[in-house]
Amino acid sequence: MSFDYDLFVIGGGSGGVRAARIAAGEHGARVGLAEESRMGGTCVIRGCVPKKLMVYASNAPLMAEEMRGYGWGEATSGAFDWQIFRRKLHAELDRLERAYTTNAEKAGVEIHHQRARLADHHTVELADGTRKTAKHILIAVGGRPSKIGIPGEELGLISDDLFLLEQLPRRALLIGGGFIACEFATILNGLGVETVQAYRGDAVLRGFDREAREMASEQLRQIGVDLRLGRSPKRLEKAGERVRAQFDDDSEDTFDAVFFATGRDPYTRDLGLENTGLRLKENGAIEVDAWSQTPVPSIFAVGDVTDRVNLTPVAIREGHSFADTVFGARPRKVSHDPVASAVYLRPCELGTIGLTEEQAMARGPVDVYSAVFRPMRSMFAGSESRTMMKLLVDPETDRVLGCHIFGPEAGEMIQLAAIPITMGATKADFDATMAVHPTAAEELVTMRQPSRRHAGAGN
Repeated sequence: MSFDYDLFVIGGGSGGVRAARIAAGEHGARVGLAEESRMGGTCVIRGCVPKKLMVYASNAPLMAEEMRGYGWGEATSGAFDWQIFRRKLHAELDRLERAYTTNAEKAGVEIHHQRARLADHHTVELADGTRKTAKHILIAVGGRPSKIGIPGEELGLISDDLFLLEQLPRRALLIGGGFIACEFATILNGLGVETVQAYRGDAVLRGFDREAREMASEQLRQIGVDLRLGRSPKRLEKAGERVRAQFDDDSEDTFDAVFFATGRDPYTRDLGLENTGLRLKENGAIEVDAWSQTPVPSIFAVGDVTDRVNLTPVAIREGHSFADTVFGARPRKVSHDPVASAVYLRPCELGTIGLTEEQAMARGPVDVYSAVFRPMRSMFAGSESRTMMKLLVDPETDRVLGCHIFGPEAGEMIQLAAIPITMGATKADFDATMAVHPTAAEELVTMRQPSRRHAGAGN
């Protein structure tokens, strides 16, 4: 059978574009790609990149406060101009989108700027009615923000909307306690928005290390976020030009804007899955095996739509591995354990890899090496901000099972710590590493005695 393409990719985000570029540019495949929105996907256009730039912008007040602590008595962040920042932000996103498009086209990828859906095992139908056939189809459509199903939720915005606002609200409600909610609460607060964050749990960042969660919760309060734990809205309603939120403790409050940051769902709506034998998990994610292959041999899926590890670098690695396996005669799987990640808060970030202390305890005996301290930089400036360095070690093998860093530039530090941990480093390897002084990170190689030991859940 003759096909229009060797590969057709549905989705122009990080995973899909990487797969398309490698298949076409390195392995000579005929590749088509469809993207209904903007090339670059969630990370580049409405996620990691614009968010990180906003984190940088939001840090100015804390930087000015720190400089005053170092003797710069007149240091001030001044007034934030959203319009100036917004113009620069969108210019940068336009540049990145052009780069994604140009690089894919240079590799030989034919891009269709419209939605595509599955017609059968080897056919996709574009929004204009055109049908294209392919020997292989890769689904890389990512996920989309979800809401919580309360009356009036149509009055609320989603995280994507923050980057499109014509002006910042004076007072805002962030609903949720995950990393997106915490990062956006941090951003809005730093940009001068009176920020309330409501989360039904007893500490933000469920699923992360408990000690780090408590430190993150406390930091949000310290920087001025009105963090309301154990509380969730049950209804939204119009209040003139504003939005009134009724909470499940029967309290009410009014805001200029309400943002839902309550998770993301795989974006499989109207994808034509009913025309194939694809299987979905309970949460709607596409089921794949270790090779990113679905039960339909010709159809693969990578990235957030598979709900394995929903991080951009993971999607990129999955897409690259797929292309090498199918088109490059270099079969390789992606290891999803361990994978490092970071939560970009202010002034302290959270970097993490491997097991949390709670997960390590459930697994068996564990030695916990943990140091919580006021770093020199913060202490001299008069800040009460505290840093944490934690290593979790298997007492039988001495292998480092997890590392958690809460502190300034923790994202940068965890990337470096992830290299030896991924290689299987032991605590002895960390101990044998000479410290760099004076740094906060030297604590990772100077903790000699466990701060506590756990016998494990079964003992």
